Amino acid sequence: MSVKAKKHLGQHFLTDESIARDIADSLTLNRYEKVLEIGPGMGVLTKYLLDKPIETFVIEIDTESVAYLDEHYQKLHGHIISRDFLKYNLNEVFQNEPFAIIGNFPYNISTQIVFKTLEMRDQIPEFAGMFQKEVAERICEKKGSKTYGILSVLAQAFYDVEYLFTVPEHVFNPPPKVKSGVMRMIRKENYQLPCDEKLLFAVVKQAFGQRRKTMRNSLKSFINSDNLKEDSIFDLRPEQLSVEQFIELTQKIAADGV
Repeated sequence: MSVKAKKHLGQHFLTDESIARDIADSLTLNRYEKVLEIGPGMGVLTKYLLDKPIETFVIEIDTESVAYLDEHYQKLHGHIISRDFLKYNLNEVFQNEPFAIIGNFPYNISTQIVFKTLEMRDQIPEFAGMFQKEVAERICEKKGSKTYGILSVLAQAFYDVEYLFTVPEHVFNPPPKVKSGVMRMIRKENYQLPCDEKLLFAVVKQAFGQRRKTMRNSLKSFINSDNLKEDSIFDLRPEQLSVEQFIELTQKIAADGV
């Protein structure tokens, strides 16, 4: 029995065992005792996680894959969550305890997976997995690049991010039309920011929503005083600001609104 890849779920099953092992080995296993794999399919990555000294859970929306995992991986009994990761309250399983996230992520929801991870950053000290190559690169990109954007700034505000390696198309069934990339995020020791974090999210999203404009034009709704409007930081476009400058900008906007 094998599982047929379903296009509407964005499934591309990895067939290269050495790559699966390398993704599993990208976990440092520091600061947590549990890991959640998203979209395990037939368990090519799962089997290497089960060999590690960590409690492995999987979350899978495809009922055919769930049945396959239940039949072939006895160690997973009681650890298979047959739900939609984006809609499921993970604390029904993890009870506010820390856990890592890993996976060969479905490309059609990969950025949403990162945003949910950022929302749960207090519980997720580490995150590793495979994305469409350009998405993995974007998350790890630094200021000054055309691909530097919302995900880059917000992920790097809380995590140290690293692009690990590229994966070719032919090691999947069916092969995707693009290359894949594996990246890792390790939460910073001090990840509490010296600014209003909700305001930071709003500022970053608004700025990159109109990325061709200067910050002065894209952030008009955030500026109250003429004094702040004249600050030279507003002469820049969003891709020219580092993570630290976005934090500084958020501090200035908050002070301006007092």
